[in-house]
Amino acid sequence: MHKIAYVVFPGFQLLGFAAVTAFEITNIQLEEPAYDIELLSENGGEVKSSAGFGVITKAFDSTTYDTVMFGAGTTIEPMTPGLIEFARHSRQTARRLAAPCTGAFILAESGLLDGRRATTHWFFARQLRERFPAVRVEEDRIFIVDGTVWTSAGMTAGIDLALAMVEKDHGPDVARSVARKLVVYHRRAGGQSQFSALLELDPKSDRIQKSVNYAKANLRSILSVEELADAAGLSPRQFSRAFRAETGQSPAKAVENLRVEAARLLMEQGRHSMDVIAEETGFADSDRMRRAFLRTLGQPPQTIRRYARDRAMAQ
Repeated sequence: MHKIAYVVFPGFQLLGFAAVTAFEITNIQLEEPAYDIELLSENGGEVKSSAGFGVITKAFDSTTYDTVMFGAGTTIEPMTPGLIEFARHSRQTARRLAAPCTGAFILAESGLLDGRRATTHWFFARQLRERFPAVRVEEDRIFIVDGTVWTSAGMTAGIDLALAMVEKDHGPDVARSVARKLVVYHRRAGGQSQFSALLELDPKSDRIQKSVNYAKANLRSILSVEELADAAGLSPRQFSRAFRAETGQSPAKAVENLRVEAARLLMEQGRHSMDVIAEETGFADSDRMRRAFLRTLGQPPQTIRRYARDRAMAQ
């Protein structure tokens, strides 16, 4: 049996309990207590959530846990010495530590992320990087596993993290079944972006928006700066400067992101070969597409397709 400690503190966010539910559903699926879950806090007793109501917790003690998962809050609050000490102690006694969303700040404050790759909710990623320069923050990832330390993006990404743990402990078939009962995607790849390419671009002017719409509708074209500038009604120089100012990206990077997103959607539909998808989305060949996927999502196309097939089998 895997003993799991879920750590909360005043003002914790309730959505973190969705990750705990994945372990609960695993017990139901296996028809045995595969996971024993305890809710902990520094002093025990009632702890109020950010929603205003409380939960009953057990105080930190010398109990040894297989997994210690730290909850998250809607803001970054000062961490108590007791919380920091418990995190450091858990590093020595637990098989793995997990910190969805802003829980990463607890591990970082404890020094447990120094030199490690980690992620958090995109809204807090820059703050994590600035406060803890020794942490290798990758802000555009769903979750990251670095050795014994697991971190994830915010909100529902904690479910992906928990499902990945279930898969690690009990195999992909069990994880798929649990995901189906939770009515979620089997498990998003850890390297998958937290953002939609279109949402991330978010141009401010009609001209730049027109160029983005043109790019999306003509992904099979070369889509040079000159071509996009013409769609926007600007000179190439004016266009490049305005595009970066409004989106924070170069036109070339934005086009690559749009192509990756379009290719990913085609892979999830499972109707075309990799070569056809590469051609349809403007990559010219599957090798270029693979390199773009690794740059953008941190996963090769084959991994994305495999997850899509797993999802289809689970439905």
